[in-house]
Amino acid sequence: MKRRVFLGNGLALTLLPRAMAGLDVSQLEGAGKILADAAESGDVQSSAFFVQQGSDVFSRSYGRAHGTDAMFLLASISKTISVAAVLTLFDEGHFRLDESVQRYLPEFQGEGREKITIRQLMTHVSGLPDQLPENARLRGSHASLSEFVAGVVKTPLLFEPGTRYGYSSMAILLATEIARRICGRSIADLTQQRIFKPLRMNRSAMGLGTFELSDVVMNQVDRAAPESGAGDPSTKSWDWNSPYWRKLGAPWGAAHGSAEDVARFLSELLHPTGRILKPETIMLMISNQNPPNVRPRGLGFDLGQIGRTPHLSDDTFGHTGSTGTICWADPSTDSIAVILTTLPHRAVSPHPRDLVATRVAEVLRKR
Repeated sequence: MKRRVFLGNGLALTLLPRAMAGLDVSQLEGAGKILADAAESGDVQSSAFFVQQGSDVFSRSYGRAHGTDAMFLLASISKTISVAAVLTLFDEGHFRLDESVQRYLPEFQGEGREKITIRQLMTHVSGLPDQLPENARLRGSHASLSEFVAGVVKTPLLFEPGTRYGYSSMAILLATEIARRICGRSIADLTQQRIFKPLRMNRSAMGLGTFELSDVVMNQVDRAAPESGAGDPSTKSWDWNSPYWRKLGAPWGAAHGSAEDVARFLSELLHPTGRILKPETIMLMISNQNPPNVRPRGLGFDLGQIGRTPHLSDDTFGHTGSTGTICWADPSTDSIAVILTTLPHRAVSPHPRDLVATRVAEVLRKR
């Protein structure tokens, strides 16, 4: 069976062929025109668009992104990759998901912290905040990840662990800190060796890795997320485009990757080969781990409707990013979609990312 490829400025992803799905190229070109028009108007400086269904691949890039191998700041999509790297240690028996975080981080004490489990860190029900109150000060001083960890272990909890959902970048940081203490390797090292290398994600890094600033796409920072400086000129030394942030390798939001590479990662979870995780561990990542009456989450992944995208099945897993990124895999349609842009998601509504995602999901659902 041959794999059909529809190329724009980018290169196609090489994957094992599966059942021919027959992507509607004209409809996808129509979705891509949203990004093309946004690039022409200057609203979105760079974007990449990658869709796969079965054995068919559709690949385009726009603006300053010269191909779908262009490396974007993935923002919170980073969390899914970080959690996968941590779970490679779970597969090796180094920890259990329902063990107390305190067992590995003994300084994590008081106010019910001893009740928080590793699973709760990964599903955003720990009670930890998204960002630290002192986030701007830490970033302004070019703090290390260990300095952020020191702040997280003593920051007040927002609610009793396990009782409700509260999206938490800092919880993901603690999960990666546990991994660091277990194996003695940074999360940047761990993702490189356990995720990027075996999946041949050659245009990805947690932080910059061996890449240079000139190798990655710069973001538009005006009206960016508050925790990234929101485009204030006084935050240029630590905003999304600063050498500090690009190199830090923050596991909650500073991975770089191409649309093709993100698709490689999702493909491994959609059709496991055992190259990074056991199939049963992947199932934990992409199925609900939260208690009843709490927002469903997998380990690191959002489930069902990703962002504002309709037409996706309840089995869909994926994530969004505040830099203007979104990705998902929907088992019901054997499909993967990755849309990476440089326009902050909060900058405009509806965001071109969401408009394209909606069109793509509709096209795939009709197959």
